[in-house]
Amino acid sequence: MAERISPHRLLHPVDFLALGFGSGLVPHAPGTAGTAVAIPVYLLLQPLAMPYYAVIVVLLALAGIAICGQTASRLGVHDHPGIVWDEIVGYLVTMAFAPPGWLWIVLGFVLFRLFDIIKPWPINWCDRRVGGGLGIMLDDLLAGVLSAVLLQLLVMYL
Repeated sequence: MAERISPHRLLHPVDFLALGFGSGLVPHAPGTAGTAVAIPVYLLLQPLAMPYYAVIVVLLALAGIAICGQTASRLGVHDHPGIVWDEIVGYLVTMAFAPPGWLWIVLGFVLFRLFDIIKPWPINWCDRRVGGGLGIMLDDLLAGVLSAVLLQLLVMYL
């Protein structure tokens, strides 16, 4: 089990973001807490036209490479469970083409957490082989893509 993170880390702006505005400090299931924090972020972005939504998510993902990498370095642990910026962005990827409504928000949450926890191929390959901030972000971005595809299949057939 990874060492607990001091709340004082939240005073550093990069760590504050990497730790999901503090959600990554919860003692159990910080990834789930980080994904929950992504819901209000998604609700703020949801009204945007797709090109704007996509640009913002890409920028958050690119920033996440540096944000997660720097915090992992300071913590001395690659992909510490408390680093949840990747979950936030991964959930935003999941929800990119979702229709409005709480049903889809909850289904997207469940699908993303499922893929993030189970880590089927190619997610598990990236998780094991890609290091640094890119590795931290990439497995969650892939979980977001797989979740988005499955969510769209549910939209078509429900």
